[in-house]
Amino acid sequence: MTRVSSHIPDRVPPPADSASLIGGLRAGARAALARAITLVESRRPDHQRAARLMVQSLLPHTGAARRVGITGAPGVGKSTTIDRLGSHLTGLGHKVAVLAVDPSSARTGGSILADKTRMARLATDARAFIRPSPAAGTLGGVAAKTRETMLICEAAGYDVILVETVGAGQSETAVADMTDFFLALMLPGAGDELQGLKKGLVELADMIAINKADGDNLARAKAAAAEYRAALHILTPRLAEWKPPVVTCSALTGAGIAELWEHILDHHRRLSATGAFAARRREQQVKWMWALLEDRLRSRLAADPKLKAKLPELERAVAEGTLSPTLAVDDIVATLGL
Repeated sequence: MTRVSSHIPDRVPPPADSASLIGGLRAGARAALARAITLVESRRPDHQRAARLMVQSLLPHTGAARRVGITGAPGVGKSTTIDRLGSHLTGLGHKVAVLAVDPSSARTGGSILADKTRMARLATDARAFIRPSPAAGTLGGVAAKTRETMLICEAAGYDVILVETVGAGQSETAVADMTDFFLALMLPGAGDELQGLKKGLVELADMIAINKADGDNLARAKAAAAEYRAALHILTPRLAEWKPPVVTCSALTGAGIAELWEHILDHHRRLSATGAFAARRREQQVKWMWALLEDRLRSRLAADPKLKAKLPELERAVAEGTLSPTLAVDDIVATLGL
Protein backbone atom coordinates (compact mmCIF):
# COMPACT_ATOMS: atom_id res chain seq x y z
CA MET A 1 0.00 0.00 0.00
CA THR A 2 1.36 3.45 -0.92
CA ARG A 3 2.14 5.48 2.15
CA VAL A 4 0.25 8.77 2.40
CA SER A 5 2.00 11.72 3.98
CA SER A 6 0.78 12.39 7.51
CA HIS A 7 -0.94 15.64 8.45
CA ILE A 8 -0.99 14.76 12.15
CA PRO A 9 0.80 17.49 14.14
CA ASP A 10 4.30 16.52 15.29
CA ARG A 11 3.62 18.19 18.63
CA VAL A 12 1.37 15.26 19.63
CA PRO A 13 3.84 12.47 20.46
CA PRO A 14 2.81 8.85 20.90
CA PRO A 15 3.02 7.23 24.35
CA ALA A 16 6.51 6.36 25.58
CA ASP A 17 5.97 2.66 24.92
CA SER A 18 4.54 3.17 21.43
CA ALA A 19 7.72 1.95 19.71
CA SER A 20 7.80 -1.23 21.77
CA LEU A 21 4.09 -1.78 21.14
CA ILE A 22 4.58 -1.48 17.38
CA GLY A 23 7.66 -3.72 17.58
CA GLY A 24 5.74 -6.40 19.42
CA LEU A 25 2.86 -6.07 17.00
CA ARG A 26 5.12 -6.52 13.97
CA ALA A 27 6.71 -9.53 15.67
CA GLY A 28 3.29 -11.16 15.92
CA ALA A 29 2.89 -10.91 19.69
CA ARG A 30 -0.78 -11.48 20.47
CA ALA A 31 -0.61 -9.39 23.65
CA ALA A 32 0.73 -6.43 21.66
CA LEU A 33 -2.00 -6.89 19.06
CA ALA A 34 -4.69 -6.88 21.74
CA ARG A 35 -3.19 -3.77 23.38
CA ALA A 36 -3.00 -1.95 20.03
CA ILE A 37 -6.66 -2.66 19.29
CA THR A 38 -7.64 -1.52 22.78
CA LEU A 39 -5.76 1.73 22.15
CA VAL A 40 -7.64 2.25 18.88
CA GLU A 41 -10.99 1.58 20.54
CA SER A 42 -10.33 3.92 23.47
CA ARG A 43 -12.35 7.14 23.60
CA ARG A 44 -9.72 9.10 25.52
CA PRO A 45 -8.46 12.01 23.36
CA ASP A 46 -4.78 11.27 24.11
CA HIS A 47 -5.29 7.60 23.24
CA GLN A 48 -7.06 8.54 20.02
CA ARG A 49 -4.18 10.79 18.97
CA ALA A 50 -1.66 8.06 19.77
CA ALA A 51 -3.73 5.51 17.88
CA ARG A 52 -3.83 7.71 14.77
CA LEU A 53 -0.04 8.02 14.83
CA MET A 54 0.34 4.27 15.32
CA VAL A 55 -1.97 3.38 12.44
CA GLN A 56 -0.17 5.86 10.18
CA SER A 57 3.21 4.27 10.99
CA LEU A 58 1.81 0.81 10.24
CA LEU A 59 0.33 1.69 6.82
CA PRO A 60 3.37 0.43 4.83
CA HIS A 61 2.81 -3.02 6.35
CA THR A 62 -0.89 -3.27 5.42
CA GLY A 63 -3.00 -3.98 2.35
CA ALA A 64 -1.92 -7.54 1.47
CA ALA A 65 -4.65 -9.42 3.36
CA ARG A 66 -7.90 -10.75 1.94
CA ARG A 67 -10.75 -8.88 3.63
CA VAL A 68 -14.01 -10.81 3.70
CA GLY A 69 -17.31 -9.56 5.11
CA ILE A 70 -19.95 -12.08 6.16
CA THR A 71 -23.57 -11.20 6.85
CA GLY A 72 -26.88 -12.95 7.37
CA ALA A 73 -29.95 -12.92 9.54
CA PRO A 74 -29.65 -14.03 13.19
CA GLY A 75 -29.63 -17.82 13.37
CA VAL A 76 -28.25 -18.34 9.88
CA GLY A 77 -24.99 -19.68 11.30
CA LYS A 78 -22.52 -16.85 10.70
CA SER A 79 -20.25 -17.62 13.64
CA THR A 80 -20.29 -21.35 12.96
CA THR A 81 -19.49 -20.76 9.28
CA ILE A 82 -16.63 -18.44 10.21
CA ASP A 83 -15.32 -21.03 12.67
CA ARG A 84 -15.34 -23.73 9.99
CA LEU A 85 -13.97 -21.49 7.21
CA GLY A 86 -11.28 -20.03 9.46
CA SER A 87 -10.14 -23.48 10.54
CA HIS A 88 -9.96 -24.54 6.89
CA LEU A 89 -7.77 -21.51 6.15
CA THR A 90 -5.41 -22.01 9.08
CA GLY A 91 -5.06 -25.60 7.92
CA LEU A 92 -3.86 -24.20 4.58
CA GLY A 93 -1.23 -22.11 6.39
CA HIS A 94 -3.05 -18.79 6.57
CA LYS A 95 -3.21 -16.56 9.64
CA VAL A 96 -6.83 -15.56 10.24
CA ALA A 97 -8.18 -12.62 12.21
CA VAL A 98 -11.90 -12.53 13.00
CA LEU A 99 -13.49 -9.20 13.83
CA ALA A 100 -16.90 -10.05 15.21
CA VAL A 101 -19.13 -7.05 15.82
CA ASP A 102 -21.55 -7.94 18.60
CA PRO A 103 -25.03 -6.45 18.95
CA SER A 104 -25.04 -3.79 21.65
CA SER A 105 -27.95 -2.63 23.70
CA ALA A 106 -29.26 0.66 22.33
CA ARG A 107 -30.35 1.58 25.87
CA THR A 108 -27.37 0.54 27.98
CA GLY A 109 -24.59 0.03 25.45
CA GLY A 110 -23.98 -3.48 26.83
CA SER A 111 -22.67 -6.18 24.53
CA ILE A 112 -22.91 -9.95 24.53
CA LEU A 113 -19.33 -10.56 23.34
CA ALA A 114 -19.90 -14.31 23.11
CA ASP A 115 -18.32 -15.02 19.74
CA LYS A 116 -15.40 -16.94 21.18
CA THR A 117 -17.80 -19.47 22.66
CA ARG A 118 -19.43 -19.90 19.24
CA MET A 119 -16.07 -20.37 17.48
CA ALA A 120 -14.68 -23.27 19.47
CA ARG A 121 -12.09 -24.36 16.87
CA LEU A 122 -10.63 -20.93 16.15
CA ALA A 123 -10.63 -19.92 19.82
CA THR A 124 -7.89 -22.49 20.47
CA ASP A 125 -6.09 -22.13 17.12
CA ALA A 126 -2.64 -20.54 17.42
CA ARG A 127 -2.93 -19.19 13.87
CA ALA A 128 -6.22 -17.40 14.56
CA PHE A 129 -7.14 -14.25 16.47
CA ILE A 130 -10.72 -13.39 17.45
CA ARG A 131 -11.66 -9.90 18.52
CA PRO A 132 -15.27 -9.30 19.55
CA SER A 133 -16.15 -5.62 19.49
CA PRO A 134 -19.40 -4.08 20.73
CA ALA A 135 -21.22 -2.11 18.05
CA ALA A 136 -22.26 0.47 20.66
CA GLY A 137 -24.74 2.23 18.43
CA THR A 138 -22.35 3.06 15.58
CA LEU A 139 -23.68 3.43 12.05
CA GLY A 140 -24.84 0.13 10.60
CA GLY A 141 -23.99 -1.82 13.73
CA VAL A 142 -20.31 -1.84 12.83
CA ALA A 143 -17.78 -0.94 15.52
CA ALA A 144 -16.42 2.53 14.82
CA LYS A 145 -12.80 1.38 14.76
CA THR A 146 -13.19 -1.79 12.70
CA ARG A 147 -11.24 -0.34 9.76
CA GLU A 148 -8.28 0.58 11.93
CA THR A 149 -8.42 -2.81 13.61
CA MET A 150 -8.21 -4.51 10.21
CA LEU A 151 -5.03 -2.59 9.40
CA ILE A 152 -3.49 -3.45 12.75
CA CYS A 153 -4.21 -7.15 12.23
CA GLU A 154 -2.65 -6.99 8.76
CA ALA A 155 0.46 -5.32 10.17
CA ALA A 156 0.65 -8.15 12.72
CA GLY A 157 0.89 -10.68 9.89
CA TYR A 158 -2.71 -11.88 9.49
CA ASP A 159 -3.36 -12.44 5.80
CA VAL A 160 -7.10 -13.17 5.99
CA ILE A 161 -9.50 -10.83 7.82
CA LEU A 162 -13.07 -12.06 8.37
CA VAL A 163 -15.59 -9.41 9.48
CA GLU A 164 -18.88 -10.66 10.87
CA THR A 165 -21.80 -8.21 10.87
CA VAL A 166 -24.78 -8.18 13.19
CA GLY A 167 -26.98 -8.89 10.16
CA ALA A 168 -29.36 -6.01 10.71
CA GLY A 169 -30.08 -2.55 9.38
CA GLN A 170 -27.27 -0.87 7.43
CA SER A 171 -24.51 -3.13 8.70
CA GLU A 172 -24.28 -4.81 5.30
CA THR A 173 -23.43 -1.52 3.56
CA ALA A 174 -20.89 -0.55 6.22
CA VAL A 175 -19.03 -3.87 6.01
CA ALA A 176 -19.19 -4.03 2.21
CA ASP A 177 -17.46 -0.63 2.16
CA MET A 178 -14.47 -2.00 4.06
CA THR A 179 -14.00 -5.50 2.63
CA ASP A 180 -12.90 -7.02 -0.68
CA PHE A 181 -15.50 -9.78 -0.80
CA PHE A 182 -18.99 -9.75 0.70
CA LEU A 183 -20.68 -13.06 1.49
CA ALA A 184 -24.39 -13.25 2.29
CA LEU A 185 -25.55 -16.36 4.15
CA MET A 186 -29.16 -17.51 3.74
CA LEU A 187 -31.31 -20.24 5.32
CA PRO A 188 -33.10 -23.02 3.41
CA GLY A 189 -36.80 -23.67 3.78
CA ALA A 190 -37.62 -20.43 5.58
CA GLY A 191 -41.00 -19.92 3.93
CA ASP A 192 -40.64 -17.83 0.81
CA GLU A 193 -37.10 -18.58 -0.34
CA LEU A 194 -36.77 -15.12 -1.81
CA GLN A 195 -37.76 -13.25 1.34
CA GLY A 196 -34.12 -12.54 2.12
CA LEU A 197 -33.41 -11.33 -1.39
CA LYS A 198 -33.43 -7.64 -0.55
CA LYS A 199 -32.42 -5.57 -3.53
CA GLY A 200 -29.86 -3.62 -1.54
CA LEU A 201 -28.22 -6.76 -0.16
CA VAL A 202 -28.10 -8.45 -3.56
CA GLU A 203 -26.43 -5.39 -5.04
CA LEU A 204 -23.73 -5.67 -2.40
CA ALA A 205 -23.25 -9.45 -2.19
CA ASP A 206 -20.38 -11.05 -4.11
CA MET A 207 -21.78 -14.50 -3.32
CA ILE A 208 -24.89 -16.02 -1.76
CA ALA A 209 -24.47 -19.22 0.24
CA ILE A 210 -27.39 -21.31 1.49
CA ASN A 211 -26.13 -22.60 4.83
CA LYS A 212 -27.28 -25.66 6.80
CA ALA A 213 -27.44 -27.73 3.60
CA ASP A 214 -27.31 -31.07 5.41
CA GLY A 215 -29.63 -33.88 6.45
CA ASP A 216 -33.29 -33.14 5.85
CA ASN A 217 -32.41 -29.58 4.81
CA LEU A 218 -30.30 -30.63 1.82
CA ALA A 219 -33.12 -30.81 -0.71
CA ARG A 220 -34.62 -27.54 0.50
CA ALA A 221 -31.22 -25.85 0.34
CA LYS A 222 -30.72 -26.94 -3.27
CA ALA A 223 -34.21 -25.72 -4.17
CA ALA A 224 -33.55 -22.38 -2.49
CA ALA A 225 -30.25 -22.01 -4.35
CA ALA A 226 -31.99 -22.63 -7.67
CA GLU A 227 -34.55 -19.92 -6.90
CA TYR A 228 -31.86 -17.43 -5.93
CA ARG A 229 -29.96 -18.17 -9.15
CA ALA A 230 -33.09 -17.57 -11.19
CA ALA A 231 -33.69 -14.27 -9.41
CA LEU A 232 -30.08 -13.11 -9.83
CA HIS A 233 -30.19 -14.02 -13.51
CA ILE A 234 -32.54 -11.14 -14.26
CA LEU A 235 -30.52 -8.59 -12.28
CA THR A 236 -27.58 -6.64 -13.66
CA PRO A 237 -24.36 -7.61 -11.84
CA ARG A 238 -22.66 -4.83 -9.87
CA LEU A 239 -19.34 -5.61 -11.57
CA ALA A 240 -18.80 -6.58 -15.18
CA GLU A 241 -15.97 -8.88 -14.07
CA TRP A 242 -18.05 -10.91 -11.62
CA LYS A 243 -21.42 -12.59 -11.57
CA PRO A 244 -22.27 -13.51 -7.94
CA PRO A 245 -22.51 -17.31 -7.59
CA VAL A 246 -25.12 -19.05 -5.45
CA VAL A 247 -23.83 -22.09 -3.57
CA THR A 248 -24.86 -24.40 -0.75
CA CYS A 249 -22.76 -25.27 2.28
CA SER A 250 -22.94 -26.78 5.74
CA ALA A 251 -20.95 -25.28 8.58
CA LEU A 252 -21.96 -28.34 10.61
CA THR A 253 -20.42 -30.96 8.30
CA GLY A 254 -17.95 -28.75 6.43
CA ALA A 255 -19.50 -29.52 3.04
CA GLY A 256 -18.92 -26.70 0.58
CA ILE A 257 -16.66 -24.68 2.87
CA ALA A 258 -13.54 -25.20 0.74
CA GLU A 259 -15.53 -24.11 -2.32
CA LEU A 260 -16.43 -20.84 -0.59
CA TRP A 261 -12.76 -19.96 -0.34
CA GLU A 262 -12.10 -20.96 -3.95
CA HIS A 263 -14.80 -18.53 -5.10
CA ILE A 264 -13.22 -15.77 -2.99
CA LEU A 265 -9.83 -16.44 -4.61
CA ASP A 266 -11.39 -16.53 -8.09
CA HIS A 267 -13.09 -13.20 -7.40
CA HIS A 268 -9.72 -11.67 -6.44
CA ARG A 269 -7.99 -13.04 -9.53
CA ARG A 270 -10.63 -11.69 -11.90
CA LEU A 271 -10.86 -8.23 -10.34
CA SER A 272 -7.08 -7.90 -10.05
CA ALA A 273 -6.64 -8.72 -13.73
CA THR A 274 -8.77 -5.73 -14.78
CA GLY A 275 -7.71 -3.25 -12.11
CA ALA A 276 -11.15 -3.35 -10.46
CA PHE A 277 -9.70 -4.69 -7.21
CA ALA A 278 -7.30 -1.77 -6.78
CA ALA A 279 -10.06 0.67 -7.72
CA ARG A 280 -12.32 -0.84 -5.06
CA ARG A 281 -9.64 -0.44 -2.40
CA ARG A 282 -9.07 3.22 -3.39
CA GLU A 283 -12.79 3.94 -3.23
CA GLN A 284 -12.97 2.36 0.23
CA GLN A 285 -10.14 4.55 1.49
CA VAL A 286 -12.00 7.71 0.45
CA LYS A 287 -15.23 6.47 2.08
CA TRP A 288 -13.24 5.76 5.24
CA MET A 289 -11.96 9.35 5.26
CA TRP A 290 -15.50 10.75 5.03
CA ALA A 291 -16.75 8.37 7.71
CA LEU A 292 -13.98 9.54 10.06
CA LEU A 293 -14.80 13.18 9.29
CA GLU A 294 -18.47 12.62 10.12
CA ASP A 295 -17.47 10.91 13.37
CA ARG A 296 -15.17 13.79 14.28
CA LEU A 297 -17.90 16.35 13.56
CA ARG A 298 -20.39 14.45 15.72
CA SER A 299 -17.85 14.48 18.53
CA ARG A 300 -17.48 18.23 18.18
CA LEU A 301 -21.24 18.66 18.29
CA ALA A 302 -21.45 16.66 21.49
CA ALA A 303 -18.62 18.59 23.14
CA ASP A 304 -19.55 22.18 22.23
CA PRO A 305 -20.61 23.93 25.48
CA LYS A 306 -22.93 26.47 23.84
CA LEU A 307 -24.70 23.78 21.87
CA LYS A 308 -24.99 21.47 24.90
CA ALA A 309 -26.79 24.26 26.76
CA LYS A 310 -29.15 24.94 23.87
CA LEU A 311 -29.94 21.40 22.67
CA PRO A 312 -32.48 20.42 25.38
CA GLU A 313 -34.61 23.47 24.54
CA LEU A 314 -34.40 22.81 20.80
CA GLU A 315 -35.23 19.13 21.19
CA ARG A 316 -38.22 19.94 23.39
CA ALA A 317 -39.55 22.50 20.89
CA VAL A 318 -39.17 20.08 17.99
CA ALA A 319 -40.84 17.28 19.97
CA GLU A 320 -43.78 19.55 20.86
CA GLY A 321 -44.18 20.69 17.27
CA THR A 322 -43.56 24.38 18.00
CA LEU A 323 -40.30 24.42 16.02
CA SER A 324 -39.62 22.72 12.73
CA PRO A 325 -36.55 20.43 12.51
CA THR A 326 -35.26 22.59 9.65
CA LEU A 327 -35.20 25.76 11.74
CA ALA A 328 -33.72 23.82 14.66
CA VAL A 329 -30.83 22.71 12.45
CA ASP A 330 -30.36 26.30 11.28
CA ASP A 331 -30.08 27.35 14.92
CA ILE A 332 -27.53 24.59 15.64
CA VAL A 333 -25.41 25.58 12.65
CA ALA A 334 -25.51 29.24 13.67
CA THR A 335 -24.48 28.36 17.22
CA LEU A 336 -21.45 26.46 15.89
CA GLY A 337 -20.56 29.34 13.59
CA LEU A 338 -20.67 27.12 10.49
